[in-house]
Amino acid sequence: MPSSTEIHDQATWEALGSRVVLRATDRQALGAARASVESQLDAIDRACSRFRADSELSRLNARAGRPTYVGPLLLEALEVALRAAALTDGDVDPTVGRALELAGYDRDWRLLPVPHAEPVLARVIVKAHTGFRTITLNRASSSIRIPTGVRLDLGATAKAWAADRAARAAAAESGCGVLVSLGGDIATSGPAPESGWRIRVTDDHRSDPSAPGQTISIRSGGLATSSTAVRRWSHDGHTMHHVIDPRTDAPARTRWRTVSVAAGNCLDAKRLPARLVDWDGAITHVGDWPAEQVEHCEQVEGSGQAGGP
Repeated sequence: MPSSTEIHDQATWEALGSRVVLRATDRQALGAARASVESQLDAIDRACSRFRADSELSRLNARAGRPTYVGPLLLEALEVALRAAALTDGDVDPTVGRALELAGYDRDWRLLPVPHAEPVLARVIVKAHTGFRTITLNRASSSIRIPTGVRLDLGATAKAWAADRAARAAAAESGCGVLVSLGGDIATSGPAPESGWRIRVTDDHRSDPSAPGQTISIRSGGLATSSTAVRRWSHDGHTMHHVIDPRTDAPARTRWRTVSVAAGNCLDAKRLPARLVDWDGAITHVGDWPAEQVEHCEQVEGSGQAGGP
């Protein structure tokens, strides 16, 4: 059983290598909502984890070059990843699993060496994959084939997809409005609180409300945040991060350290209202993202990278 805390209408615990935050509009329904979320995340972990030897994804990677029967969860997760790859013209590509391993990301990132001060490795490590278009997915036979030498990693989309699924299931089970944050990727379902779900948007989803950032409120949909400021580690004398550029198979070099995007659901939070923070702390807004205001520190109903107490 993962360690956890529960505060009134909020529960927090660890799952999928991330901090989970669950909030409910009815504190009496929190237990039912949590049980539903835990069930969803456990099933997704067994299907999609790159770090579990017994997961369906690990079996699929081990059988590269051959069609492999998979269950409905992994099939859906890969469909989601391929959709994101097509929408981004390959900028989000699930075939970067081997590149992540070569960058040292071969276990839960919390177990990786503490990063040094050196800049992120810029050179090409190795061209270890051939792109998302080489994947064959056959829904009729529930089978997937990936080319020999390719290893899949679904981390770019699976967390947001899992948050969306968990929020819908929890709202249906509890009969009230819920917010689910999975490592800062936030999804909501059901009726929101009267003032909306208050969310503290920061670099690190584990931060308290006093951390630099912005407090916003949403009434529905989701909010996805990606940051290279937190999930970093040391490998071969260089500081690495988890956002891989498919063109080089190396950690991406970008002016932005943190990007938060709001959408109708957590998974689709792309090319929509966004808040971008560069390495100098300068903030850029895209679309209808609300303007920054001077704020007083306070407890918010969902906070962190975009979620937490």
